[in-house]
Formats: sequence, structure tokens, C-alpha cells
Amino acid sequence: MNLSRPVLLAVALPFAALTAYALNEVGLIGIFTAHMNPGGAQVFTDLVIALCLLMVWMVGDARSRGITVWPYIVATLALGSFGPLAYLLMRGKAAPGSAPAARTWA
Repeated sequence: MNLSRPVLLAVALPFAALTAYALNEVGLIGIFTAHMNPGGAQVFTDLVIALCLLMVWMVGDARSRGITVWPYIVATLALGSFGPLAYLLMRGKAAPGSAPAARTWA
């Protein structure tokens, strides 16, 4: 996945602004209570599945690049999409396959 930094920032910055606006308007509890119906539960479940798939991809990609992935996994679990967005912005230019074979969950 080779997305340019400007494209990632064009996604991350408006999303951060939307998140700040939502938190200001309804608070953290309000964001979760909005999903307390069947439609909201389906959207929330879909988000959880997508984030789990992204975390699996991030671990494999980080291993192949020899970079640490745990801060981004923790960020994903705590902050949702901000974790993968930060990983894509910060993973650097380490080439795939440059990591030593013995590294696990780098």
C-alpha cells in the first residue's frame, strides 16, 4: 500500500476535525450510545472487523520492514482508524524484506 503523504493527510486531518466536533457535541458516551440500535450495531461491528483486518496487515507489513508496530496496534484499539492512519504516515521508507528473519511482532 503506497499512498502518498498528502493523500493520507487529506484523509486524516478532516477525520480528526470531525472526531473533535463529535466529541465536543455529544461526548465519548454519546458516540457509543448512537450505536445502540440494530443499524448502529451493524456499522460498529463492521468497523471492528475492518480494524482487526488492518491490524493483521500492519503486523505483517511491519515485520517485513523491520519496524515496531505495537504503538499503532494500541492506537488502533484505543482510537480506531487513527492507528492505521498514523502507521501509514509514519512507517517510513524501510523496504519490504529488509527485516532480519528472526524478528517477530516487531
